[in-house]
Amino acid sequence: MIKNLKEEALRYHAEPRPGKLEVQITKPTETQDDLALAYTPGVAEPCRAIEDDADAAYRYTGKGNLVAVITDGSAVLGLGNIGALAGKPVMEGKGVLFKRFADIDVFDIEVATQDVEAFIATVKNIAPTFGGINLEDISAPRCFEIEMRLQEMLDIPVFHDDQHGTAIIIAAGLLNALEIQGKQLADANIVCLGAGAAGIASMELLVALGASRNNIYMIDRRGVIRAGREGLNPHKEKWALKTDKETLLDACQDADVFIGLSGPNLMTAEMLQAMAAKPIVFALSNPDPEISPALAHQTRDDLIMATGRSDYPNQVNNVLGFPFIFRGALDVRASCINMEMKIACVRALAELAREAVPQEVLAAYGVEAMRFGPDYIIPKPLDPRLGERVPAAVAQAAIDSGVARQPGG
Repeated sequence: MIKNLKEEALRYHAEPRPGKLEVQITKPTETQDDLALAYTPGVAEPCRAIEDDADAAYRYTGKGNLVAVITDGSAVLGLGNIGALAGKPVMEGKGVLFKRFADIDVFDIEVATQDVEAFIATVKNIAPTFGGINLEDISAPRCFEIEMRLQEMLDIPVFHDDQHGTAIIIAAGLLNALEIQGKQLADANIVCLGAGAAGIASMELLVALGASRNNIYMIDRRGVIRAGREGLNPHKEKWALKTDKETLLDACQDADVFIGLSGPNLMTAEMLQAMAAKPIVFALSNPDPEISPALAHQTRDDLIMATGRSDYPNQVNNVLGFPFIFRGALDVRASCINMEMKIACVRALAELAREAVPQEVLAAYGVEAMRFGPDYIIPKPLDPRLGERVPAAVAQAAIDSGVARQPGG
């Protein structure tokens, strides 16, 4: 364990050279001829080729393996609206994960505006540089409009990981947890505490997988999102149920699933006790979950629990998703990341967790055994099989759904 997190984190980012990313040269530059090919006069030839055929950029430049990680700094991790520049370490960190897990190159871009129109215009104008756009740490509800409009404008994937990456890992873990508990997604009563970007995207994905909208209770700071409640924005309005339930405790009564995407210690033992037999609790607030694992297990001995933390079983971690989703999308030059590709990712992750865990994964985590069950419902980030299975599944879904421009990779 890190003894002095603040001191060691600052040193890690500052030494031996500032930051976490650098640019590498991929071609020879040892001779005059090398330089003549790298720059003038030789560079004119690929320029002419791209002028004649825009797709030639994928052959002659790094576009096809380059993703932009872009923020406006309005919702950075648990820090809130700290501004674009202060969010740069997070964007560099995202780049590290892209490269480490999927060998994808990244430029991190911090846009110094929180005006929706200016932000969209900036991203649209720089998009030709990239094979994909990963939007990051943009506050709701504006993130919905930004992603939707940019995807309509651009012919490369635009993916807001805070929405869809979180949703994909939740869905994969939940499918497995439901199977272990002997329950069906179509019948499950689901409580989602948190009606922001991650909460809404997660519920949309669960509905696409077979959950019933009528069984989903969305909770925000004012309680249950229900029909007739004033002040709902259009994104929340879609989740308004005709119900007499008003509070989180009301919603937890006989619920099969609790998903927390909100804040620490908002779920009480009384709420957990009110849930149905064999409940599933995903308390994903970081670093402090909606209910502590100790209290949860003390309250119920029949539950399956996941958190966002690495020091407890079943960590819901976006690194299980976004690098491999983009890898699959880039490999077939997908024009977007659609619902079919997200579902393919969910199913690939869920299926992998049901298989025997390789010895190298056990060694990496310092354990003797890891088996599909209440304490292992989703794969571990260091499982090397992720890089084989998930991109292939995503790429095939892109081909099957007609958004791949280079079938077969």
